[in-house]
Amino acid sequence: MADYLTIASQSEAAFREKMSRFISFAIPVTTAAEAKEYVALYTNEYHDARHVCWAYMIGSDRKEFLSSDNGEPSGTAGKPILGQINSFGLTNIVIIVVRYFGGIKLGTSGLIAAYREAARLAIEAAEIIEGKDMTTLSFTFPYLAMNDVMKLLKAQNPASGREVVKIIEQEFDNTCSITVSLPLDLFDELSGRICAISGTSVISSS
Repeated sequence: MADYLTIASQSEAAFREKMSRFISFAIPVTTAAEAKEYVALYTNEYHDARHVCWAYMIGSDRKEFLSSDNGEPSGTAGKPILGQINSFGLTNIVIIVVRYFGGIKLGTSGLIAAYREAARLAIEAAEIIEGKDMTTLSFTFPYLAMNDVMKLLKAQNPASGREVVKIIEQEFDNTCSITVSLPLDLFDELSGRICAISGTSVISSS
C-alpha cells in the first residue's frame, strides 16, 4: 500500500483570464529546501512577470507546507494553490504559478479562481503516482556469498523492471559491501533475510 501520492515528473500548463496570462508548473520534490530552490529558479527565470506565486507540501504525513502570494492580495494565490495540492491529496510537490498582468484587474474572487485553476491544470497535466517512505541499508558479506546476496536483492524487484530495492553503493573485494535504498516497510524483512546468509553483517541503516 502506498504511503502517499505525488507526481512522477514535472508538468506545465497555461491559460488566460481577462488578458492576464498564467503559467503553472508542478514539480516533484523531497525537501522544503529543494522546493525553495525551484521557487528561486523560476522567480529568476520569470523576473519580468508581475507575480510568481507558489505552494509546497512535503512528507508522507503532509504536515510540512508553505505558500506565498508574492505580492497578490493576501490569501488569493498561495492558499488556493495549496488547496489544490490538498484536493488531490498530494505531497512532495511544489506548484509555481507565474502571472503576467494583462491590464484588467481580476478582483479577489477572480484571483482565487484563477490561481486555483492554474494549479489544477498543472496537476492534471502530471502523472500521479504512489510513493513509499524510503530508507537505506548497508551490509558486508564475504565474496563467496555474492551469488546468494545478489539473488536475494534481485528477488525483491518485480518482473515489471521497476526497482523496489536499489543498489546505491557497492564495493567488491575479499569482504564486500553494499548499500541499498528500499521502502521502509520492507526494512525488517530484508535485513533479516540478509543476516540469514552466512557471513553477512548489517553495518548501518538510516
